[in-house]
Amino acid sequence: MAKRDYYEVLGVDKNASEAEIKKAYRQLALKYHPDRNQGDKAAEEKFKEAAEAYEVLSNPEKRSKYDQYGHAGLSGDASSGFGSGMSVEDILRRHFGDSFGFDDLFGGAFSGFGSSSSGSRQRSHNVSKGTNLRVNLKLTLEEIASGVEKKIKLNKYVKCKDCNGTGAKKGASYSTCTSCHGAGYVTKVTNTFLGQMQSRSTCPYCGGEGKIIAEKCSTCNGDGIVKSEEIINIAIPAGVSEGMHLTVSGKGNAAPRNGIPGDLIIKIEEIEHPYLKREGNHLIYNHFLSFPEASLGTTIEVPTLEGKAKIKIPAGTQPAKIMRLKGKGLPEINKYGRGDLLVNISVWVPQYLTKEEKDILQKLQKSENFIPKPSSSDKNVFNRMKNLFQ
Repeated sequence: MAKRDYYEVLGVDKNASEAEIKKAYRQLALKYHPDRNQGDKAAEEKFKEAAEAYEVLSNPEKRSKYDQYGHAGLSGDASSGFGSGMSVEDILRRHFGDSFGFDDLFGGAFSGFGSSSSGSRQRSHNVSKGTNLRVNLKLTLEEIASGVEKKIKLNKYVKCKDCNGTGAKKGASYSTCTSCHGAGYVTKVTNTFLGQMQSRSTCPYCGGEGKIIAEKCSTCNGDGIVKSEEIINIAIPAGVSEGMHLTVSGKGNAAPRNGIPGDLIIKIEEIEHPYLKREGNHLIYNHFLSFPEASLGTTIEVPTLEGKAKIKIPAGTQPAKIMRLKGKGLPEINKYGRGDLLVNISVWVPQYLTKEEKDILQKLQKSENFIPKPSSSDKNVFNRMKNLFQ
């Protein structure tokens, strides 16, 4: 099933401000929160759909790519960070941070909605976030034309296999943090001239996790992550271009103690083609004809991304003539259109002539047919070039 437009999901205009997008997401998160819709799978899917839309539209870089290229510009993987392994609380904390408890976020709207909600309010622990990774990926025009799957080897932080990412030695238990008593945060009350002011901060002893490892894993020293090489398969959509960034959620560095992994950000680089030059989704090929070929007409072969193509050159073809091969260019990303291959005809003027060749040309020079008689279309060559890519 095709993904819905992210702006449609949140019910906002494409020119919506950051504040409007955040407000819309809050309202949908409240409406479809599983605590209010217990057992309703449709509501849970709508909750995750709204979270996915907010993940993209709240990020200026991702939003710019989405506005320009749609879902394909995000490598079709914008939702991979919202799998079954993430709880509702994790999704909200990923977007709003620890400064937004559930009561703060929804104004106490979930009090009395069952034990699940109550447990969420008690569990204000920090969820660590892995760092993003950035790589440059070079592609040929042939790969860009059809789309390609690439294997990328990354040296990154991965989950420790010995402790399964927990940071604790096998069989070791956890103990509740004695500083925050498992809450993950500590509350400080100060007296001011306005009265008592209460502030909340992450517990410095457990780092906001609410628990202490009794015995750390010796492999990762309690972090739950280790450095390792990982090979990742990346599906690159057809029609990408130089400088485009594709984001693959969850494929960056693993986070300490089973937190949320970072993203992999891929910057596209184009390998220069030996014959074809890209101009948007069009391809340009410059072909030289000899003077006899241009005068008498001929059939030529030109390179395309799929092989060779034959073009018939009519007699009397003038320099700067553009021959257009429809649909032989590059596809538009996330669309059905495709560019053309534009063959620019140039006439080769020899730089050296033998005496015999000079004699022949001097005789032809006096012929009526060799006197230039440009038509109105020939005079408008600059206008033709100007309108070529419109």
